[in-house]
Amino acid sequence: MADTAAGTELTLLERFKRARRKRVKRIGKKLTDFLSHFLAGQSLVSTEPVLDNAPFPVLRAFTENWEKIRDEVTEILKHREAIPAFQEISPDQKRISKGKNWRTFILFGFGAKLEKNCRQAPATVKLLEAVPGLQTAWFSILGPGYHIPAHKGVSKGILTVHLGLMIPKDAEKCRIRVGDRIKVWHPGEIFIFDDSYDHEVWNETPEERVILLFHVDRPMKFWGRAVTAAFLRIMKLTAYYQEPKKNIADWEDRFEAATRRADANMEALSKAE
Repeated sequence: MADTAAGTELTLLERFKRARRKRVKRIGKKLTDFLSHFLAGQSLVSTEPVLDNAPFPVLRAFTENWEKIRDEVTEILKHREAIPAFQEISPDQKRISKGKNWRTFILFGFGAKLEKNCRQAPATVKLLEAVPGLQTAWFSILGPGYHIPAHKGVSKGILTVHLGLMIPKDAEKCRIRVGDRIKVWHPGEIFIFDDSYDHEVWNETPEERVILLFHVDRPMKFWGRAVTAAFLRIMKLTAYYQEPKKNIADWEDRFEAATRRADANMEALSKAE
């Protein structure tokens, strides 16, 4: 009887947590929709789905050094199986990330710098640390034939940057739609967009697509910056941020362990020769 009661209690607790999470999501969506119009009025740059790169001169450093970044992620991908799928880090992404089709190697995310992961990509991290208002950054690895369904970001106060690194040969079949705009990735090319617009991704090729994805603060007037900062502080108190933070630490340790095993195996092989 005690075990049954404990099981029932756990079920009720889980139900409560799920219901609370749904309420928070609904409230967050309403708040995001309400703030979107205000933040658009506060913006110092275009509010179109895809922005011009000119107001962001810091991005030139990424296109000038993209091959160094590509070389670092190439080494990381040697341990692909130790790189988590997006929903394994953030369960809130389970609607748009299925199986192992969308892996994410996070460098900066959910309010933290991942020191162990960052040691795997020092050149990339140095460039990212020079970006004003950097919020998150990761290598986004999209499997062959996968479609990321339409979704929206959490705030118009944040802009998204994509740098093409490893792009399928048939690039036109690997694309993103942002609002009514279609963008195709190319190696070494970078673009910036507003992910508060409805957006989705297709990789209709037999090859993997790898990009560097990072989020930055939208240039805004004082009150736009203040409201966005307050909104993000609130978000960081919710399960949307707190749960991924716990998962990140575990996956970061797993990846480090995988690289150590590989190094030990290589050393053993060299000694055997």
